Amino acid sequence: MGSEEQTKGNTAETIDTNKLRRVSFASYVTLLLLLLALQTLTPSSPSSSYPTMTTKFLVSSLASSTANSCPATMPALGLGSYLLQRENVSMAISSALQLGYRRIDCAPVYFNEDAIGDALSEILASDQNNISRSDIFVASKLASPFHTQVERGLRKTLMDLRLDYLDLYMIHWPVAFVPIEGLDLTRRGWVDEVIDESDGGNRIDPSVSVHDTWKQMEDMVDLGLVKHIGVSNFPVMLLHELMSKARIAPAVNQVEIHPYLQQQKLVDYCQKRGVAVQAYSPLGTPGYHESDEPRVMEDSVLQSIASAHGKSVAQVCLQWAIQRGASVVVKATSPSHQRENLGVTLDDSSFNLTNEDMDAISKLDRDYRYFRPEEWWGALGMAVFE
Repeated sequence: MGSEEQTKGNTAETIDTNKLRRVSFASYVTLLLLLLALQTLTPSSPSSSYPTMTTKFLVSSLASSTANSCPATMPALGLGSYLLQRENVSMAISSALQLGYRRIDCAPVYFNEDAIGDALSEILASDQNNISRSDIFVASKLASPFHTQVERGLRKTLMDLRLDYLDLYMIHWPVAFVPIEGLDLTRRGWVDEVIDESDGGNRIDPSVSVHDTWKQMEDMVDLGLVKHIGVSNFPVMLLHELMSKARIAPAVNQVEIHPYLQQQKLVDYCQKRGVAVQAYSPLGTPGYHESDEPRVMEDSVLQSIASAHGKSVAQVCLQWAIQRGASVVVKATSPSHQRENLGVTLDDSSFNLTNEDMDAISKLDRDYRYFRPEEWWGALGMAVFE
């Protein structure tokens, strides 16, 4: 082939190639538009989306862990993990994050922290995930056998949860147990439930000072292992005593609160001292009560208020707690219950209880506790609430 013919041949080949490229590009654009149209018409899979946090209520009164800390925020609604069965953990955590939950409440004595850690690790490592560790507020608690060994207890929890730090670490109960010898803290999970066994109160060590335990809690902030520290089940006088010597004030006091146990004096004191109140069992523990105990969810006043607003009794209880300035922790395994609970804090929610509703609920208080430590720990358990 001569140079002229070769040039013509190359030119023709270039034209054909360019034509092919134009056709291919046009086909690509057509296919892309078709896929976009199908995506619009087809609901997205719940397993592939982790939306940004949708809660409108944020508790912004967390006590600063250092003098130069910026004010911290905490989602008002958190997913509880007490009585969350291990086989349901992965599904519950995944669906909660998909729906918009951004706070998870844990504890060693729930005996599922390792399963929660596995679920969080898998979600955060997923290519489909669009949230990061910093988007999730993770809280856990110090078990009673570790009141004199706080760092050991905390590092065990961090290992189980597969995390480098906690957003909040609380003293679970203001009662110390004698340390347990021979515990293997190098393996994830627990082989038994000995850390929660008090032998009828015989393992309680009344010589341990809450100030000494709190000093170790403050050290955990200094080490960067926790962002905030708090307490749980602390009555007014014990909280007052703790704060009299605390270098870092408790950020949170997590206590049992529901319409049958309103704890107004405790709420008032905490709010006056800048301690965020967090309500556990806000629905009256529907899955944890004796057959002869009163049931919050069946209360006729609450049912009437719920009916008037077109809401569930659960949503009324949660909204009541939030309107009192508290955050809440509530367990829900199924996506439907999680969605129902989250409904009180969604951006598009206009649900608010009226003054008349709040007054009616305030009259339901009967100072009734579903969690009664004196029944677990005998006479020494009375030190908590009496």
